[in-house]
Amino acid sequence: MKGLILSGGKGTRLRPLTYTSAKQLVPVANKPVLFFGIESIVAAGITDIGIIVGDTKDEIREAVGDGSQFGATVTYIEQDAPRGLAHAVMIAEDFIGDDSFVMYLGDNLIAGGIASLVEEFQDLKCNAQILLAEVPNPQQFGVAELTADGETIERLTEKPKEPKSNLALVGVYMFDKNIFDSVKNIKPSARGELEITDAIQDLIDRDLSVHPHKVRGWWKDTGKLEDMLEANRIVLESYDLKRQHGQHGDGTILEGRIGLGKDVQLINSVVRGPAVIGDGARIENAFVGPYSAIGDGCVIADSEIENSIVLSNSEIRDIPVRIDGSLVGKNARIVKSPAKPKAYRFML
Repeated sequence: MKGLILSGGKGTRLRPLTYTSAKQLVPVANKPVLFFGIESIVAAGITDIGIIVGDTKDEIREAVGDGSQFGATVTYIEQDAPRGLAHAVMIAEDFIGDDSFVMYLGDNLIAGGIASLVEEFQDLKCNAQILLAEVPNPQQFGVAELTADGETIERLTEKPKEPKSNLALVGVYMFDKNIFDSVKNIKPSARGELEITDAIQDLIDRDLSVHPHKVRGWWKDTGKLEDMLEANRIVLESYDLKRQHGQHGDGTILEGRIGLGKDVQLINSVVRGPAVIGDGARIENAFVGPYSAIGDGCVIADSEIENSIVLSNSEIRDIPVRIDGSLVGKNARIVKSPAKPKAYRFML
């Protein structure tokens, strides 16, 4: 099997952060979301991976490289514009060839990886396998309607206004080569995209086997701030965090499970886990609360923060009210100006 990871798209739900950064590289627990997907595919025994890239292709290439850091070989496939998931499959045909493949949306996280799911797909010898999860807002996803016994898919609908089911398609799919005929059979939807739900429906209409698998653990589409923060909390909770490296100055208190990068400076501060602090960060006269991920080279001084993600080389200084539930981009500065008239100056 081969792997196909989709890392194009505009990331509109995470703007303004994604005006200048690929949404798939926004970190969860200080690791880019995209890396979780690559690692899951490799852990399933798949090392030949294609990555669909768009406007942020240079940034994706720089972060992932040739794939050797993951034990994989990566081929980049350029998509000229976000034309739908089925279009991404269509342009990957030359790379996939006659092989079966896993398609993984680059901004998704799924508990426990996909090794057992790949094994199930291979054992069943079906033409496709889709993952489904119960969600409170199915109108925002592709939705599956199953038969009464829950074993067969009756119909798939993309973002229905009145969903007939709360089963959303999780961003991991498995296909054999028949999917290439289906993506060529369908027409663009009302929003001008080739929908993967329509392509899978075409497989069903042609009496090919599509197996539904209900996800029992957690799954997150990290396209929105609240989902990104929740994914950060879940991953931090699951990590075996150990205190390591770093300098712990007088008056510093460490509580709970904390992952410290290299050359971290902790001065007269309280850090309460689960939390991770990246290489070269400086925490001074500050409080870093649970479920925080502080990136490399950040400075948190005379401030308090919790349940937040702060990207690399950012500075938060002299903020008198605790920062909570926030996502701060790279090289951002949130500082209190000492000059009159006194003010807070944000560069986010």
